[in-house]
Amino acid sequence: MSDQAAAEYRIEDLAHHSGATVRTIRAYQDRGLLPKPERRGRSNVYRDTHLARLRQVADLLDRGYTLASIKELLEAWDAGRGLGGVLGLVAEVHGPWTDEEPARVSRAELDERFGGTSDDAAVNEACELGVLERIPGRPEEFLVPSPQELTVAAELYAAGVPLPAVTGHLRELRGQVEHIASRFLEFTTEHVFARYLGQVPPTDADAAEAAALVRRLRPLAQQTVDAELARAMRLFATRHLQRHLGADGAPQASGPAAVALPAETVRAVQELVGAEHVGEFVRAATERELQARTMNDLAQRGTRRGPAGSDR
Repeated sequence: MSDQAAAEYRIEDLAHHSGATVRTIRAYQDRGLLPKPERRGRSNVYRDTHLARLRQVADLLDRGYTLASIKELLEAWDAGRGLGGVLGLVAEVHGPWTDEEPARVSRAELDERFGGTSDDAAVNEACELGVLERIPGRPEEFLVPSPQELTVAAELYAAGVPLPAVTGHLRELRGQVEHIASRFLEFTTEHVFARYLGQVPPTDADAAEAAALVRRLRPLAQQTVDAELARAMRLFATRHLQRHLGADGAPQASGPAAVALPAETVRAVQELVGAEHVGEFVRAATERELQARTMNDLAQRGTRRGPAGSDR
């Protein structure tokens, strides 16, 4: 490689500077993603334009684009249509969808927050779920993409929820939330973004306008979910409370209620009056008891008032 402004690379040098393998570079050439190198004798010579293109492809792959869609984008770039608006849209979509800042936590802090004992299986599962991310070269330290999510898990554990139940709940919840996100994107694509996606890749103007809409619509999904979750929690929490309080003997709605009699009592009544008269006997005995209590209550009131209705 020369030290001049227009640097030159052998394919091995290009692989070293770009991070791609020699095999990948050749595959990109075959797919038309990379311009052909200059042939000099028996060697191929690559330049800074090749290095820049490899980095561009790697960035778009990281953002989730397929090689086929990357080829279309790069062909548009080479045709002079520009990628500024498209890359701006890509950056907007891949930008943060929350104001929450990631944090770091040590293994000792994790152990302290979750019972004070070391649990390798729980840590591995948290990493699998993305609640924690391992930091290369720092085995005792983790990145926490969402400190709020980790705090919720710690609070549930402190309240008595076992860790397997916490992670199981998160897996179930994640599937439901991903469905909501997918439906929101389908909805907004159909009614908002479809007009910008008719041309692939979109023009700079269309891409820039779509990026501005992404910025405007970004908070709507979370606001909608927050509002609906609050409504559902209010509704179902009230129902749960009523049901559990009712089971513990809270006042019930007025009206007749079934009363279970001890089996020994039922057998004794059957022997006394016959099985066919049990219900009638119980009703009569109940009415008699109520009448007796009423008469006793009236007599006690009269005793308290004294003769001729005068108070003592």
